[in-house]
Amino acid sequence: MSKRNSQEAKRAARERLREERERQARRTKVRRQAVVAGSIVAVLAIAGGIGYAVVQNSKPTGWEQAASAKVVAPANTSGKNGTTVVIGDSKSTNTVHLYEDPRCPACASFEQTIGETVNKGMEDGDYKLSFTLGTFLDDRLTGEGSKNALSALGAALNVSTDAFLEYKAALYSAKYHPEESTDEFAEDSYLIKVADTVDALKNNKKFQDAVEKGTYDAWAMRMSKTFDDTEDVNSTPTIKINDKKIENPSTVAQWETALKDAGVTK
Repeated sequence: MSKRNSQEAKRAARERLREERERQARRTKVRRQAVVAGSIVAVLAIAGGIGYAVVQNSKPTGWEQAASAKVVAPANTSGKNGTTVVIGDSKSTNTVHLYEDPRCPACASFEQTIGETVNKGMEDGDYKLSFTLGTFLDDRLTGEGSKNALSALGAALNVSTDAFLEYKAALYSAKYHPEESTDEFAEDSYLIKVADTVDALKNNKKFQDAVEKGTYDAWAMRMSKTFDDTEDVNSTPTIKINDKKIENPSTVAQWETALKDAGVTK
């Protein structure tokens, strides 16, 4: 090969090498830009996801919305937002006031032991029964069973006072009242199942619709607030006879003694 041809070959080789390096540089630049773009997209996606989660978490729950919603008060109630529930002969001068929470095991025990006797005294005209129901156990134990059961009790009260009392007894019964740590009352299907043991509520479409649609959710939240705002009530059940708190009775005999001490005579 001549010297001239050798120099031409070398220049051609250098040119090919330069072009190859430029192609590699362009590829590297493109890859770098792709990585940067991908990282930006990922960061934006994460930020968007966090933003969405924050917005979702900051939205009020259904029960929080119910707390400020317009109240549909059940029949057989009175007072502001229908939070006064009094059952019995209006001419009676005596009132037994019960403060309860649907998930409360002590309330269930009271109902199972003395509930029938308490109701009979009302039916006999010895006193009126007044109810203020709370839902503080939902916050303490987590869940929404107390609120959901209270709304369902509102649906029962809208049917009749007898349906309300029978349904409350069924919810507190040994067969259907759940363990304090569980939350079966949060399920509409469970509340309807218990209601089917009450004649006035069995297969009652209007009652069932009210439970499933949450017709009395706002009422339940206002009733619960009334409970919370009662300063001298810190536990359930709390029982007052003619506005005076009594020690919770555990037997029928103790209940009859408490009535006699409060001046309630047959």
